[in-house]
Amino acid sequence: MQIWVDADACPTTIKQILFRAAARTGASLTLVANQPLRVPRSPNIQAIQVASGFDVADNEIVRRVAKGDLVITSDIPLAAEVIDKGAQAVSPRGEVFSPDDIAARHTMRDFMDTMRTSGIHSGGPSALGERERQAFANALDRWLAKAVL
Repeated sequence: MQIWVDADACPTTIKQILFRAAARTGASLTLVANQPLRVPRSPNIQAIQVASGFDVADNEIVRRVAKGDLVITSDIPLAAEVIDKGAQAVSPRGEVFSPDDIAARHTMRDFMDTMRTSGIHSGGPSALGERERQAFANALDRWLAKAVL
């Protein structure tokens, strides 16, 4: 099983949690981004740089993800696609996306996007705090405990 990271917008603190978990467990970890990434030297950690462009990294993750893999992303459409392929998706805030709620989350995302484009600014998400980092670490640990590495 593999962990994939939508790395362009993934916070550094979350990447550090992932690097430590991969070192501790031997889990395969791949970060995908359209910019160069620095990752620790490890046989089970790699970075893939894709071309610049809208959803290029997302499309690469969807192309490579397999049933049972884990994808770290806050991108709702990407989460929906990987769930459709039988993978699990978790946000850097520790939110586990599920087949039961992904459609509602996608609808809300589209609604908020419509509001922003019509001039109503709702502000972005709050800064990533200790509670969110802990929620992420807990979600990752739960997946690792179930994964056959």
